[in-house]
Order: sequence, then structure tokens, then C-alpha cells
Amino acid sequence: MADCPSTRIGVAGYGYWGSKHVRVLTSLSGVEVTVIEPDEERRRRARADHPGVGVVRDLDDMLDGLDGVVVVTPPATHARLALKALAAKVPTLVEKPLVLLEEDGVAVVEAARAAGVQLMVGHVFAYDAAVRKLRDVIASGELGRVLHIDCARLSLGRYRQDCDVVWDLAPHDISIVAHLLGELPATVSAWTHRAVRAAHADVAHLRLDFAEAGVPAFVHVSWLAPEKVRRITVVGEKKTAVYDDLAGDERLTIHDVGVELPDGDGGTDAGCRVVHRSGDIVSRPVPGAEPLMVQDAHFVDCVRAGTSPATPGEQGLAVVRVLAAADRAASTGTPAAVPRRRTAAGTEWGRRSVEVAS
Repeated sequence: MADCPSTRIGVAGYGYWGSKHVRVLTSLSGVEVTVIEPDEERRRRARADHPGVGVVRDLDDMLDGLDGVVVVTPPATHARLALKALAAKVPTLVEKPLVLLEEDGVAVVEAARAAGVQLMVGHVFAYDAAVRKLRDVIASGELGRVLHIDCARLSLGRYRQDCDVVWDLAPHDISIVAHLLGELPATVSAWTHRAVRAAHADVAHLRLDFAEAGVPAFVHVSWLAPEKVRRITVVGEKKTAVYDDLAGDERLTIHDVGVELPDGDGGTDAGCRVVHRSGDIVSRPVPGAEPLMVQDAHFVDCVRAGTSPATPGEQGLAVVRVLAAADRAASTGTPAAVPRRRTAAGTEWGRRSVEVAS
């Protein structure tokens, strides 16, 4: 492939995220992009947006001429398209969630392994400099012992036809917190609500419990919020860190705030006193490339070099198992265990992505 004049990448789907991938990929040196889109109006829009980009209707029309495929279609179609590309031994990047059924995820991961080609999942925040810096802050001990993590991903969102708000938005926060703590949750509790449509929940709250870290993480996702929120708060004994994805280069701030028990107060009495501490708020600037640009450039590098991606398909399958546990928890009203099947991610969750994206 090193002798090829360009790396030929097909982008399956030209919707909201597909158009972003095409924008990023066409900006990379030595990349030739083809849009694969069955909808005629979207094909017309792709040609108007990117006159130099090839546009075809079906993956079969182009598969033999591609070096890599990016699947950015509705989640219900991910498994079918990924299996088709992998059967042709074409490296494949699949947007989150990898699939909607665990058995489909197993099939896709096994197909990639059998074909000996790369399968990558679009956990884009593993490639965000602010998330990597937040992980470094936690590991340094600056926050002290982490008490809990709170995540909010809210907006007056685009309703999906084939999945609910948990499967649409929560994969981001599940993968981010797993990246921060270096492990997957052991159990999930969930509350979901269908406010507008009967088919899918549009508001949800999850609790993820991490066994090794001993830390709970709370995830609030909604398609019905009046304002867009993309925030993760890590509360420590000493300080609190806030990651706000909408704050530009100042996405990460450290707050010298907290509560302490006075000396000699064991905290066992109902009227125990606490001392509030409020200090400085320090911004940690995190300039850098757009995470999607870093992610897609990494995929192209993996295609060219034949190397394994930092966010392999196994990580996507692991997140699908967490989401499936959330479904079980929501339906039963009790916490659900996340299957502890070993994957390539294993206990090394997220560590390679730090190295790659630095």
C-alpha cells in the first residue's frame, strides 16, 4: 500500500456525522474519498459540498477499490455493512455504537480477527487532548481520591429511529469514564423515560459502578434539554475537575473546592459538621487538533501501516455490553452486571489511545 498514490477511503453514510468524516478525510494528505449513500438527495448534497469526491449508491459498487471503510450509517445497519467490508478484507472504522446487539458485536469482532484486518470503533473522545489531560490529572493525585464522576450529555436532540437516547449518547460517556479509570463498570443501574414517543426513551439516568476504582459514575442523557450540555465532573477529596466539551481551548478547569470533616469529628452523628473549602479555579488550556481529525488520521495511518487501532472493535463490543446491561437494569429496576468477558481492551482500556493521540 505504501506504493499507492493515495489511500482510498469510503465513507458509508452522508448524514450529520458522515459529512463531518468526509470533511476531515478530504483534508488529509494522500487520501481519496468516496461517499457511499443510498439516498439520492444526500448524494446530491455530497457532490455539491465536495465536488472532487466520488459518490456511489451502494458499498458493493466500490468495495473492491477501497483501502478502508468508515461506517457512519444508522446503528441498525452497522453490523451488516461492517461484516460486508471485513469479508472483503477491508479495514473498517465503525461509528459508535458499534452495533445494537451483543451477538452482532461478537460476529463483527470475530470477522475482523478471522480476516486479519483492522476493526476500529469511533470512540472519538479517546483522541481528545482534554480527556487525556484529565486522565493525567486523576493519575497524578492532584484531585485526591476520586469520590464520584458526574456526566451530562444533553440537548434538544435529533430523535433516532432505531435506538433510544442511551444507545445514542451514553456510549461517549461510558467510553470516556472507562478511559479515565482504566476499566469497565462492573454493574449498571438505569432509569429511562419516554416523554415524546412510545418507541424509545428520550431521557435517562445511569449509574455505573467501577469495582477496581471503587468509584460510581452518574450519566444523564437527554434529547429534551433546552440547552446543549457536554460536561464531565470528577469530584475528588482535594479538588474537582470539570471537563466542558463546549468551552474551546479551556475545556478543562480545576476547582480547589470541597468539604472536610473537622478534626475529631468521625462523621457518625446525624448532626456532624463539615467545613466547606472554596479556593481558586484554574483553567488548563488544551489547544490541539479536532478530536475527529486525530481519530480519522489515526485510522488512515493504521490502514497504511497495517497496525492495530488505539480503539479496537473489542472496545466497541465492551461498551455494547455495558449498554445491554443498562437495558436490563431499566427493564427490571435492579442493577445489572456487565459480563466480564475478556477482550483485547482488557485492563489496558484506553492506554494506547493516550500514546497515539499525544
